[in-house]
Amino acid sequence: MSGAERARSIVDKVIQLSEDKVHSILNHVFEDFSERHRKIRAMFQNHYDQVKTILEQELSFDPGDISTERMLLIGSYFTEEYSIESAAVFNPSIVEDPNQEFLEKGQRRVIVSFRATGEGHISSIVFRSGILTKENELIFRPVGRLVEIPEKIKRHAYTKDRFIERIGLVLIERRSGINHKDAYDKTINSLMGELEDKFVYGKLLGAIGKYTEGRDLSFQARQVIDAIERVAESHYEMEFSLDTALSERVIFPFSLMENKGIEDMRVVRFTEDDGAVTYYSTYTAYSEHGILPKFISTQDFRHFSVKPINGEYARNKDMALFPRRIKGRYVMLARLDGVSHYVLFSDSINAWSTDAKKILGPEHPWEFLQVGNCGSPLETDEGWLVVTHGVGPMRRYCLGAMLLDTHDPTKIIARLEDPLMMPNEEEREGYVPNVVYSCGAIINNGELIIAYGMSDYASSFAAAPLDRLFAKMQKR
Repeated sequence: MSGAERARSIVDKVIQLSEDKVHSILNHVFEDFSERHRKIRAMFQNHYDQVKTILEQELSFDPGDISTERMLLIGSYFTEEYSIESAAVFNPSIVEDPNQEFLEKGQRRVIVSFRATGEGHISSIVFRSGILTKENELIFRPVGRLVEIPEKIKRHAYTKDRFIERIGLVLIERRSGINHKDAYDKTINSLMGELEDKFVYGKLLGAIGKYTEGRDLSFQARQVIDAIERVAESHYEMEFSLDTALSERVIFPFSLMENKGIEDMRVVRFTEDDGAVTYYSTYTAYSEHGILPKFISTQDFRHFSVKPINGEYARNKDMALFPRRIKGRYVMLARLDGVSHYVLFSDSINAWSTDAKKILGPEHPWEFLQVGNCGSPLETDEGWLVVTHGVGPMRRYCLGAMLLDTHDPTKIIARLEDPLMMPNEEEREGYVPNVVYSCGAIINNGELIIAYGMSDYASSFAAAPLDRLFAKMQKR
């Protein structure tokens, strides 16, 4: 039995119930769950509408004239609770809150993002808000009891020429090449020929379905279809209701290209030359196709825009954006080869394929396996401060630090020879043992505040005086 057929059988059972029975069952559902969820009625209606659309498309389903209560009850059968943080909350990033009003001298309001995992070890992103005191004690606001997925999710509208260009970039990123140009041209011309110059996600899915139905696709054609799906699934926007607290907002995997999880978001407060501020976050999306580096941008942590990071150098993990342009260009830390530190430059924030330089590989025994960054660089009077990580014996992750030149970040000014942090006895036990790992830090009142995860199960925070840290670094 297919998924649609099973769903149809459930819907048919509810349709056969009497109105009195529908009313009774729905009342009990509301009594049991309404206090656990905000807008649960709208949630049931939305899930009914989704199921109805799928059944209409796949099974020519016509429910007839049914009551609102029956619709809501059907929706409840396609709704389940998911405990977002039941397994772990780890790998945090910390950034300045857009709202810095009504604080005492020396205080700073911050937002901390975490990778949260639940049943099936599916990762999502959650947030907490708090205040760093003048003594750099972090005091969190109380956490909301409910969680909320976005109120609105909007798919991207595409322009055909630009979309085809991105398909080519994805094929290059995969290093698959286009060995049979005829197959590529045939697939693109036939499939994309069904679409107008501007199209939306639903139209593209229809064109894909029409093109693939009953067709035995070659390996090359399948590669192109996969690239088309990857590009299409990577763009969307989401907006949370104004009446949700920050701690209740959850960025859950919504796209097929991230259906195995969203991991290790590195948030940076990015300032343009004219002073405009946007919060950019790089993260890793996981799916059956592998990993996909992506961007989230926001100005208020309520409305988020999600886009892929394109280009030959947009691969592997550990991409972290510098907080401003340098000499008119965007700059990114990366780990292209999976082992070493690289610095990337680009004229476009979403395309990284023209300028990359390796600046450092593993040097010390505690990092012989690989090195990487722990979030976006922090600008100081001494240079760009980068918290790093290194992997050594027994796959132990330790944190380090290096300084990059303010005007030329490909030049390393100084770095620590020994770890800044390593997992202690309490921190080394967890889902992935012997790990301390961070996705972002902040400077406040002369100290480096590091938000870090402990062995993929919990999080903590550490502080180090900047003057002592710089004094420990060895000049290069």
